[in-house]
Amino acid sequence: MGLLEFDKLPINTLVGANWKTFKEVTGNKVIDKGFRQKYFLTKSICRLLSSLQPFEDARYKKLENTPLEMDPVFILGHWRSGTTFVHNVFSCDKHFGYNTTYQTVMPNLMLWGQPFFKKNMSFLMPDKRPTDNMELKVDLPQEEEFALSNMMPYTYYNFWFFPKHMLEYCERYLLFNEISPEELKVFKDTFLKLIKISLWNTKGTQFLSKNPPHTGRVKELVEMFPNAKFIYLKRNPYTVFESTRSFFTNTIQPLRLQDITNEQIEENLIEVYRRLFYKFEETKGLIPEGNLVEVKFEDFEQDAYAMTEEIYRTLDLPGFAESKEEIGKYLGKKKGYKKNQYTYDDRTVKIVEENWGMALEKWGYSI
Repeated sequence: MGLLEFDKLPINTLVGANWKTFKEVTGNKVIDKGFRQKYFLTKSICRLLSSLQPFEDARYKKLENTPLEMDPVFILGHWRSGTTFVHNVFSCDKHFGYNTTYQTVMPNLMLWGQPFFKKNMSFLMPDKRPTDNMELKVDLPQEEEFALSNMMPYTYYNFWFFPKHMLEYCERYLLFNEISPEELKVFKDTFLKLIKISLWNTKGTQFLSKNPPHTGRVKELVEMFPNAKFIYLKRNPYTVFESTRSFFTNTIQPLRLQDITNEQIEENLIEVYRRLFYKFEETKGLIPEGNLVEVKFEDFEQDAYAMTEEIYRTLDLPGFAESKEEIGKYLGKKKGYKKNQYTYDDRTVKIVEENWGMALEKWGYSI
């Protein structure tokens, strides 16, 4: 399936939300004229699927009181900083469990009905991510924010549906600067539930998270998981700007229920990057000594195998010896993978230097 068909999907990912979440996310929001049909169809399917929730809830009761064996490993970094590639490499290690692509859309139908819904979802899905040619399959590892946005109303990814509120969602649910104590409790409980279901689903013992929005939530993650390990990816801001602009502009098309211009998307992403950069710098000191590794993605790409081994060693992670063959095999397959090539025009250079100069300077990047 090509990008064109992906764009024209008659529903968006809110079909997999529970009914309470759907109502709260869309309540009091303006649905712009060209999107009402998509909204009503999504709402009808969501309502229908939500009637199956009691079956799911009954099964979750068995998992609910299972304690986590180990605190998670978090792969952080702004969108398009190479987090997916690193996630895929580490997920070759079978002791890790993770959120799957199916789970991002249908997190409320994981323990019940998964085989049936998964089959239907794979028919609708493109084989590759429209933005960067990375492989897409229902069981492959995926970031968990889309799953969270279908399990509760308090996530940053509500901006995909209501982009006019992007900066408001950024303050409340990306950086947690304006989140209420009640909302934060729901976030923590829901995230823990997602982790338990993910580990059950992928038969892992340690949760491997890849979720750019978590970059703004270090304080809360350390409160939840005092011994969690963190891998923070840095990447050339010029590339990240070009790539994020392309990613957001394309990905938002099949999801949004409001009009927004490409100029507005660009303005927002420039601002969100700044806020996220500073928030991480401000909170990374809360991570206990020895539990954080900061990596330039360009270095990782250069020799992913050696860097992976080094990260395992530095963070004292189990499992490298048992997984090195699988990791080597995966990296061997990636050699032929075609990356998007970026050339930076004068406008990009000017925008990045004027707005993201702090990252260029701190990380030592230049054109």
